[in-house]
Amino acid sequence: MAADEAIVLAGGRGTRLRGVVDDVPKPLAPVAGRPFLAWVLDMLAAGGIRRVVLATGYMAGKVEAAMGRDWAGMALDHSVEPSPLGTGGAIRLAARRLRGDSAHVLNGDTFLRYAPAALEDAARAAGTPIAVALARVEDVGRYGAVQVRDGRVARFDEKGGTGPGLVNAGSYFLAAPALGAIEAMGEGAFSFETAVLAPRAAAGDVAAFSGTADFIDIGVPEDYRRAQSLFPGR
Repeated sequence: MAADEAIVLAGGRGTRLRGVVDDVPKPLAPVAGRPFLAWVLDMLAAGGIRRVVLATGYMAGKVEAAMGRDWAGMALDHSVEPSPLGTGGAIRLAARRLRGDSAHVLNGDTFLRYAPAALEDAARAAGTPIAVALARVEDVGRYGAVQVRDGRVARFDEKGGTGPGLVNAGSYFLAAPALGAIEAMGEGAFSFETAVLAPRAAAGDVAAFSGTADFIDIGVPEDYRRAQSLFPGR
């Protein structure tokens, strides 16, 4: 049975958007007349997700006030980190609120159009505990390229390269062994990407999925402005 739960990392401060967005956390930045997070949740609902845990921290109360406890037929839960835990710690804390043993995980300040079930299928087909959604971009420099071999991630390159290629779009499927590895990291703050994702990729345990479109990360003013025209106004 396909996983119908997701964890959305929605604790970003948006420091690089200061002066453009100042009064709300980054996932609530207004895009085409709505909080950016609304577009992310709409995509999940359309993709068959039925329950979402919002992993929040900075201005968590504003996130809950804006998004509530249900959205487009999905139940919303809120996991508030008591202090900054990094992406890994935020996932660990939020995963304790899951009802199943696997989940989709994605960034609340990044939009990507894809089918969650297809991402999960990629992991199952490869026999891996993790699948990562990749996006094709014209210049990999800001993100770091992802090298793929035989349907699996072979390596995550450092930022600073040039030219077109595939990048990590910040959307994952995590099966039970991957969530267990995150829980086993202990109670401190840590980076999911550094402590879990990269080592698993080096071991051949991360499936690559590129059936994606409309990738945008609103973390810098240029892309935040570009996002305004990506969605139909409401």
